[in-house]
Amino acid sequence: MSGHEEAKELLAAAGKDLRALKGMTDAEEFAEEIFGFHAQQAVEKTLKSWIASFDKEYPLKHDLRLLLIQLEDMQCDIKDLWDFVDLNAFAVQLRYAGYVSSEDRLDRHEMMNRIQTLYDRVKNIIDEKGHGI
Repeated sequence: MSGHEEAKELLAAAGKDLRALKGMTDAEEFAEEIFGFHAQQAVEKTLKSWIASFDKEYPLKHDLRLLLIQLEDMQCDIKDLWDFVDLNAFAVQLRYAGYVSSEDRLDRHEMMNRIQTLYDRVKNIIDEKGHGI
């Protein structure tokens, strides 16, 4: 599979997590760790999609920091994305150990808007690269 095709597939998967988030705005109905897990997954898949769009391999880990470092090394402008690393607390490897809640709750609407912005940015990159195919 070409990097472009892989990027499109990853972005489509990220879109499913993003759509799930939009149905989870009620913190009483959906636990913080469930919302956080889908937020982390949406960002992870979007970042991996971005990397794949350059025909590069990405680490097969659930660590947003590693993905951002790789994008930075690829000269991508990611300076406004570093705080997404906080979502690593919701990643798959921690999910079964249990989530320890803190007083700092995710601002669900702001998080969805930021992820949507990232998603749209990467979609535009993939679309632009697809025109040359």
